[in-house]
Amino acid sequence: MPAYFIAEVEVANPAGYEPYRALAGASIAQYGGKFLVRGGTAELIEGSPAPKRVVVIEFADAAAAKRWYNSPEYQKALPIRLANSTGRAILVEGEG
Repeated sequence: MPAYFIAEVEVANPAGYEPYRALAGASIAQYGGKFLVRGGTAELIEGSPAPKRVVVIEFADAAAAKRWYNSPEYQKALPIRLANSTGRAILVEGEG
């Protein structure tokens, strides 16, 4: 069953965040992930607060998503994201 890594991110330091994009993108591809949504316009329909940036990445299953997230390649990128942005990440299993 496919799994989706969903992140809401507010970038505080765009220049500092920039290296994360290349490192994360390469690691996602390496572990079989596919971007479905990557920072397009988000319109809040219910609840709050409004998300600043939304990213949705599809993996073959939850195990593949966790392999990517815990991989040495992504763990090299993660501190860059955490130092230059705030947000939250969710892993959801579902039908594709």
